[in-house]
Amino acid sequence: MKVLRLLPLTAALAACALSGTARAEGLLELYEAARAYDANWQSAKSQYDANIARAAQSRAGILPQAGLSAGLTRNDYELRTEPAGAVAATRVERNFTTQQATLSASQPLYRPANLATYRQGKRQAELAEFQLTSAGQDLMIRVSQAYFDVLAAQDTLAFVRAQKAATAEQLASAKRNFEVGTSTITDTREAQARYDLVLAQEIAAENDLRVKKLALDTLVGRANAQPNPLSVPDVPLPQPPDPESWVAASENASPAILQARTAVEIAELETEKAKAGHKPTLDLTASYGLTRNLGGSTSLGVDNRTNLAAVGVAFNLPLFAGFATQNRIRETLALEDKARSDLEATRRTVAQAVRTAYFGVVSGQGQVRALQAAEASSQSALDANRLGYQVGVRINIDVLNAQSQLFQTKRDLAQARYNVLLGHLRLRQANGTLQPEDLARLNTLLAP
Repeated sequence: MKVLRLLPLTAALAACALSGTARAEGLLELYEAARAYDANWQSAKSQYDANIARAAQSRAGILPQAGLSAGLTRNDYELRTEPAGAVAATRVERNFTTQQATLSASQPLYRPANLATYRQGKRQAELAEFQLTSAGQDLMIRVSQAYFDVLAAQDTLAFVRAQKAATAEQLASAKRNFEVGTSTITDTREAQARYDLVLAQEIAAENDLRVKKLALDTLVGRANAQPNPLSVPDVPLPQPPDPESWVAASENASPAILQARTAVEIAELETEKAKAGHKPTLDLTASYGLTRNLGGSTSLGVDNRTNLAAVGVAFNLPLFAGFATQNRIRETLALEDKARSDLEATRRTVAQAVRTAYFGVVSGQGQVRALQAAEASSQSALDANRLGYQVGVRINIDVLNAQSQLFQTKRDLAQARYNVLLGHLRLRQANGTLQPEDLARLNTLLAP
């Protein structure tokens, strides 16, 4: 019993030794740090900005277009006349400079293809929003996974060190009993073998914790980040306690479903653009031109200037394009069907993922309760074996096995609790409702 009373102290000392001077940080705080540092998130954010800018380009087809052109030309003009008879030939020479400038503008009045492109741009902006939301949820899960990996590795190391202390005490007891002749050398050899095994497990646990901490530091961009430990042992069941309710919520919340649905709308607009290949177009046009001749012109010998303003409409009706329009329509209709099939496949995949995540949380809750009972049973078994060893009805290996079972159960219980916490987040990610507020609520289960 003395060894087990040392367990909380051993775990605390191990955590303090590993954290050094690091300040304990909550899950939400580390997530905010990751948003400012993680390269994958920064890449997703830049892609979102690019997608928004690309979507805004679609407005150009329905807005006015204007242009200015100008030119400068140097002309050398010569006119020679040679009439019949005795009349002498005449020659006219002029050198003049022509300056030209034209300002033109047009406004689409009826261009159904351009209007469909504009509506596609709006859908593509929505698509970019859903993609960024998905990237944000993925970042939350990655930070949470790394966070709980560190906590689990810390617990494993603490339990291994506590088991080492208990095994060392059992080894010392076996040596004393052998020296006084109440036990055989076999007890000492068994205790020594178990102690050496625990030393190897401690080395592996230390390295695993080091690797897990490096992964968390790399993700959040902080050196020696120290997560807050879990303070509330029990986690409530998912609310509502019905997997179909979570599936129903995913229909309007899952970024994957929303992206697939938007892809269907974009495909429908692409068909509308293809059908516009048979329709006429009508544009309002206006222009103002200035031509100035310095030194005369071909017809005048003095400087002159011409101004020309024009306003009109331009009508265009396609008659035949070599069946390109008809084949384009067939192509876009097939792509529409594909987008609808992809949407249905995404719905089924999301529903399956939501149900799997929900039952994973429920199963994890049951596993936690079972491991809590197993922990109490293992503690009772260890107490009984230690007492039996003292009175001579149990051998040393029985006590060592009971110790190993107890500490293995404690490790499994700690890991199961972390899995349940992470399972809650994965459930919300599966149905698309994961938000930073969920991390804030999870912070209330962590010790400050």
